[in-house]
Order: sequence, then C-alpha cells, then structure tokens
Amino acid sequence: MNEHLSPAGPDVQASVDRLREALRAHGITLPSLGVDLPSYAGSLPCRHLVSLGNCNLATADRLAAVLREAVGR
Repeated sequence: MNEHLSPAGPDVQASVDRLREALRAHGITLPSLGVDLPSYAGSLPCRHLVSLGNCNLATADRLAAVLREAVGR
C-alpha cells in the first residue's frame, strides 16, 4: 500500500493492535491507546506515532511492575 494513500501508514494500526494485545495479556488496559492523530494529518510522509494516552495510577503501577519483571528475565 502506498503511504501517500494512507497517511497513517500501512502498519501503524497493526502496531497499536499488537501492543493492545500484549498489554491485555498482562491485565493492562490503556483506554486512550491509538494512532496519534497528527499521523493522519497531511499528505507528506511522516514519522508515525502511537499515542499511549492517559491512565490511572493503578494502571501506571501495573505497567511499571510488568516492565520491571521483563527486565529480570
């Protein structure tokens, strides 16, 4: 697919979906997770960004714990 026809790029939503599934496997939900809106703006190629969004303190703590566990592997 031509990136000029799809400003967000062919793989950006797939990346978001993979991240959402990986987080879900650890019991983590980021409600605002998605493609960064400026990635859709304009017709020039751009750096495609994933918006992690906001989360509550419990989710932030769980995410930090999962990442700490992963470092220990």
